[in-house]
Amino acid sequence: MERIDLRSADQLRPCSIQTDFVGTADGSCLISCGGTRIIVTASVDSTVPPFLRGKGQGWLTAEYAMLPASTGRRKARDGVRRDSRGVEISRLIGRSLRQAIDLNRLGERTITIDCDVLEADGGTRTAAITGGFVALCLAIDKLIQQGHLKESPIKSQVAAVSCGLVDGTALLDLCYVEDSQAQADMNFVMNEELGLIEVQGTGEGAAFPVSTLSELLELAQTGIRELMSVQKEALGERASLIQQKQTLVLASANAHKIEELRHMLGERYHVIGMREAGFMDEIEETGQTFADNAILKADAVCEATGYLSLADDSGLEVATLDGAPGVNSARFAGKHGDDEANNRRLLELMEQVDRRDARFVSVLALASPFGPTRTFTGTCEGVITRQPRGTGGFGYDPLFETAGGQTFAQLSEAEKNKISHRANAMKLLLEALR
Repeated sequence: MERIDLRSADQLRPCSIQTDFVGTADGSCLISCGGTRIIVTASVDSTVPPFLRGKGQGWLTAEYAMLPASTGRRKARDGVRRDSRGVEISRLIGRSLRQAIDLNRLGERTITIDCDVLEADGGTRTAAITGGFVALCLAIDKLIQQGHLKESPIKSQVAAVSCGLVDGTALLDLCYVEDSQAQADMNFVMNEELGLIEVQGTGEGAAFPVSTLSELLELAQTGIRELMSVQKEALGERASLIQQKQTLVLASANAHKIEELRHMLGERYHVIGMREAGFMDEIEETGQTFADNAILKADAVCEATGYLSLADDSGLEVATLDGAPGVNSARFAGKHGDDEANNRRLLELMEQVDRRDARFVSVLALASPFGPTRTFTGTCEGVITRQPRGTGGFGYDPLFETAGGQTFAQLSEAEKNKISHRANAMKLLLEALR
């Protein structure tokens, strides 16, 4: 069929996004998709809804409205009782854009996306989502420039487009005339991987086959790719805010421990040591437990750097020594970090001891600028050998024999990282962060 504006079936209407359209807003744009034009603003408030207070988490909500002359025939303004269509679309925009941001990294603040339709020629809800993402990024950029955030919490790019079946033909990005006579009408919201965030659809008067849904989905994917290019072009350098890796500072100066933790964390974070982050102080470990010391270190580095911080406090507990060396593992022989002296003292104390069971304990403390510090405990059971074995690892690794009959120092790094106390604590931490 020939479309009213002579576009091909898989062609978007001309789309443009003018950023910083409203000077008083924290983030704003004017999005034009064919004859549809919408002003979108993002406003930041330093409060959150009652159900989120004290949780260190932010919120994102949205409001959508059509201005009186947006349809050519005056539409009454919303009064105390809001237009039900506007409420439904507002909720759709809010749900969609919450998928774009890590609310745990926003802090206790609310971002409100306001979408005011100047002219409506079909696809207003999808254009509002596409423009809303841009306004959101601009608001985040302002928070960073003002020093309220250290880095961007934008985790996914989000855009939306409409598709429909008109006179038996699947079409992308319907204008009002096409939409008003469509046999099937659908809206798709997706992320940068073309994963579905939300799908709205209806058969107007009759059911339509699944094959048509697949055809419309394929068209939507084509349109979303193009819209995301338009979003990035509009954002320019500020597109770097999308999917920034979160910085995680390891609260340690121990090169072995830093490398081990960095390997365990994989590619999820931009991992740096506390010295790289500019933290040069020495943290005195005055805690009575591993958890006390881990929290003390993580909190100190987080407060000083403003970044998510991870600290490990770990050590060896020997049953016949009433849990010693315990929190004193690194300074068991007196001098901090003298592995040879610590190992020598342990062997001397256990020279006449037959019961040699022991365990390594690790407590990871994760401190966030926006929420309470959390701890994760991992253990690894084993026995103390009568002489050192192996050349790898550090600390008490040459004396700690695992269930497999080898000491930590005899295992490769990969083998150790599958069974160690620190690895077991890290598994719990990563599971909690999913």
